[in-house]
Amino acid sequence: MCTLKKIFTAIIAIVFIVACSSSSSDDGSGGKTDNFDRGALLSHLADNIIVPAFQDLSAKLTTLKSDKDNFIATPNQTNLDVLRASWLEAYKVWQYVEMFNIGKAEEILYGFQMNIYPVSTTDVEANISSGSYDLGHPNNNDAVGFPAVDYLLYGVAADDTEILAKYAEANYQNYLSDVIDQMQSLTETVLTDWTGSYKSTFLSEAGNTATSTLNKFSNDFVYYYEKGLRANKIGIPAGVFSTDPLPEKVEAVYSKSFSKELALEALQAVQNVFNGTSYSGSVTGESFKSYLNYLERSDLSSLINTRIDNARQKVKALNEDFNAQVNSDNTKMTEAYDALQLVVVSLKVDMLQTLNISVDYVDADGD
Repeated sequence: MCTLKKIFTAIIAIVFIVACSSSSSDDGSGGKTDNFDRGALLSHLADNIIVPAFQDLSAKLTTLKSDKDNFIATPNQTNLDVLRASWLEAYKVWQYVEMFNIGKAEEILYGFQMNIYPVSTTDVEANISSGSYDLGHPNNNDAVGFPAVDYLLYGVAADDTEILAKYAEANYQNYLSDVIDQMQSLTETVLTDWTGSYKSTFLSEAGNTATSTLNKFSNDFVYYYEKGLRANKIGIPAGVFSTDPLPEKVEAVYSKSFSKELALEALQAVQNVFNGTSYSGSVTGESFKSYLNYLERSDLSSLINTRIDNARQKVKALNEDFNAQVNSDNTKMTEAYDALQLVVVSLKVDMLQTLNISVDYVDADGD
């Protein structure tokens, strides 16, 4: 009887030790107590990355609006070229803000009104023909924003001579003007919110709960990388989620020269946020990288950067026009997708688990 009692006592002790050991590692950080200054990370994000990016986008869209006004007043080749250049500069900056789908941007569905592609040319032409439209209506989400301007500046006719002829018509002038004015107005609304009350809200919720700022932002960040960058820019056109490739679904499909450039900008934007590199590039602050390093996972932060760098090289190997790349050699597109997918694993699984942040969105694209 005494022997059985001793055995039972020993078993209980072992179970207690194992349970304690398991509990100590459930925070995902390898047992290290997490006293990282999440507030400092949020402050750096807001002050040095998010707000400056929106300010630059606002400035670029103000220039775009001015160049649009000049073009409409005098629709010649010189003014068309200037307008196209302003559109591209603004579109590149957009790649640095698209991931920030929080606050007012989320409330007004900002991203849906700025960069849903492919554009519905049927809707655009119907709006132009009727001269009556509500650009803020959800039915027009695929008829506005950067993709609509891409079509209006490059795709409404076969060549520049015919495109310029279109802008002798008031309806084309009005639609181009209204679309660009809407983009500028929406951006001002989001920027005003950030420089007003929202930044305080963003900074005030620094804890580690499902509804705290960093937890929500982390999910938005990973979701943007997985869907907005990896899937939309590469995977969907390459046919990763469909029976056949869909080259018409690339970003900037009508200008035919910028889909790679925009993808590389987006990838750089993601890496900058991960590393805490300021929008100006002059300052580095607290970040996902420094958070992982604090939790003694510098191996993971290094791996993430390596995988992003490797994916960049695969994207750089592609044609400037992803539509042409899909049609000529789609294998290179799928190779770029595979390299981008490795980053998803590191961010969505390894990083979020280490930071003890649960994924709050449903992955529905089969990967």
